[in-house]
Amino acid sequence: MCSWIEFGGGQALWDEVDAQFNIKPLMALNTGVQMGGWFNKEINHPEDYKGLRYRMPELGAEVLRRMGATVVTTPGGEIASALKSGAIDASEWVGPWMDMELGLDKAADYYYYPGFHEPGSNNTLGVNKTLWDGLAPSERAIIDAAAHAEVTRSLAQFNAENVKALKQLRADERIKIRRFNDELIRTFGKLSKEVLADTAAKDPLTHKVYDSYMAFLSGVMDWGELSETGYRDTRRLALA
Repeated sequence: MCSWIEFGGGQALWDEVDAQFNIKPLMALNTGVQMGGWFNKEINHPEDYKGLRYRMPELGAEVLRRMGATVVTTPGGEIASALKSGAIDASEWVGPWMDMELGLDKAADYYYYPGFHEPGSNNTLGVNKTLWDGLAPSERAIIDAAAHAEVTRSLAQFNAENVKALKQLRADERIKIRRFNDELIRTFGKLSKEVLADTAAKDPLTHKVYDSYMAFLSGVMDWGELSETGYRDTRRLALA
């Protein structure tokens, strides 16, 4: 995401989208990889989503609707109580650190990964564009540098805090950390592609953003197989 925004044409497209609202957008926070969510029961098949009351917003929610889930948009501060009361059956949030801060580890027993709906989140600093355009180049550079620094800092903090929180979750015998099985992951992938393509077809600007990102993603996936995935695979062998 950061590579596409900075060096793959993403920032120019983002500027074009947000100019409609008189906003200059900048990346300002990165949560890193997110989890799949908390469930009050074990999930083994796509059919298990039928009738499931799931808290999730936006595009991921549309994927779940197509799986037969009933999607709700419970406010963040009410998720834990909704899980405890049975008002909802499952919910995503962020990852171990933020989820424990919200008390989700006290509200459900099953914690699934990975998060298909939001593998990582780059949050936005939005600046009034009229104000932004009136700033001196040096002032814009300072704001831009500060926002970029926070992306790096926040990602480092999320990773460090998630390590500590995950250790606590693993030590809790009640909590069952599970990986979505291959059947579910394939279903998430198939429906996600359909939802993204349907969304992209709604208007030319959305389609332009979609085409740019998907083309960049293809190259990153190819490089990532040789670099990050390749390195992790060899590290597993070396540590075995």
